[in-house]
Amino acid sequence: MSETPEGSAPPTTRAVKQSLDRFLASDVFEANSRALPPRNGFGYVEEEARKVPVYHSCDVLVVGGGPAGTAAAYAAAKTGADVVLLERYNALGGLSTGGLVIWIDRMTDWSGNHIIKGFAEDILDRLPAEGKAGPSQDLWGSRDPVAAKYWGSRTSAFHGIVSWAPTIDPERLKLASQEMLLEHGVRLVLHSWAAIPIVEDGRVGGVIFESKAGRQALRAKVVVDCTGDGDIFARAGGEFESDIEEGDVHHSMNTGFMLGGVDMDRWIDFRTSDADQFNAFMALGRERLGFFQPPYVSWRKDIALFLGPRQSGLSALDVDDMTEVEIRSHRFMATHCEFFRENAPGFEQAYMLQSASQLGVRHTRRLAGAGKIVRSQWDAGLVAPDEVGVSPSVSPKFPVISVPYGSLVPVRLDGLLAAGRHMSCDANSHGFMREIPQCWLTGQAAGAAAALSVSENCQPRVLDVSLLQSELRKQGAVVREAAAVEPAA
Repeated sequence: MSETPEGSAPPTTRAVKQSLDRFLASDVFEANSRALPPRNGFGYVEEEARKVPVYHSCDVLVVGGGPAGTAAAYAAAKTGADVVLLERYNALGGLSTGGLVIWIDRMTDWSGNHIIKGFAEDILDRLPAEGKAGPSQDLWGSRDPVAAKYWGSRTSAFHGIVSWAPTIDPERLKLASQEMLLEHGVRLVLHSWAAIPIVEDGRVGGVIFESKAGRQALRAKVVVDCTGDGDIFARAGGEFESDIEEGDVHHSMNTGFMLGGVDMDRWIDFRTSDADQFNAFMALGRERLGFFQPPYVSWRKDIALFLGPRQSGLSALDVDDMTEVEIRSHRFMATHCEFFRENAPGFEQAYMLQSASQLGVRHTRRLAGAGKIVRSQWDAGLVAPDEVGVSPSVSPKFPVISVPYGSLVPVRLDGLLAAGRHMSCDANSHGFMREIPQCWLTGQAAGAAAALSVSENCQPRVLDVSLLQSELRKQGAVVREAAAVEPAA
């Protein structure tokens, strides 16, 4: 009789088939029972009206200090704005640090050209050699089978092509992010949660936030929503999409964790040397644990990274669902550590090192923007007239993807831009546009646009995009020129 983790019912396993549209295939699990009992709350309570003191006023307020928010604050400050960054946790980096998503996905195209640059290059250059691991630049784009096999098992080669997709030390990234912003005069407000936006005549003019000091207000000329879930634009009345493909790895949740005391070279040799033996190991894991996830490499050979098991059928906008994922994930960490110690080469001395302080959310809301990235655009490879960056495509079949400024601009709401995983795109494009380098890309674009909107005294939606493109190029981002269109005869 198979066993399942304590307090869990046998899960349903959905294996997402790898295709040209989905470059990362994985098991996704949906459980049949929950650890939490149902709620018993009902009715309402009355909250009295009150005056809220203004904590600070600024040009640009960035809400959320994850990858997009850090890049947005950096870019806005470099463009000359007075910037405040509001973050609910104790450090910057979001899922790339607190979420332990320390595998920074591809920043090169299929020929090895470095196309997500700017802030992405600046921040990674800050990390010491011992704080990151990945292929040297001379290997980017290599199709050499030996190099591709080696880096393919270390998260840096896909479709037989080596890419720039390093793993990083999350503590080094926290420190580097913090110091970059402080050097550019950004005011950091940590341990503070944005509660509601300040909206006047269809324009967002700041937020009301909560902290140990109580309820306070932050006023701003432009707000950049980098919450990842669109909390600010949604509460301000902005339109959004929330469709989720239940069985898709990109639309699942988990809390990441790391095991220490391992030998990842031995593990990788086991995983790659005998397919039958490895498949038997995976089958045993699924039989014993139900929910099961093999590890990824980290920036160190003695630390294993687990970004799962990934759980579907739960919402990161529901506090009970979020709590459920945390409960399960911490149980998974213990059961995986024990199972791998007993059965996996290289894990004989493994121990539970660290679980993420942030829930690994992949999808909640997506902005309804003035522009949008959609699957039907992938094949053409056209340069958007309002391009603010370039993303790698999911497979060599497709050219690179042009990221339009309109995908950061709400359809109607003024005074606000949105960057990061909640940008405007369809569900399929979201699979890669939610990744950390793409969040750096859109964050940098939104931050620079917010600062220019202030200096030009205009709303972000009517900003002269050529000014933004010029500023982004000055900051090192890859922004191409759109081809001229011949007038109709």
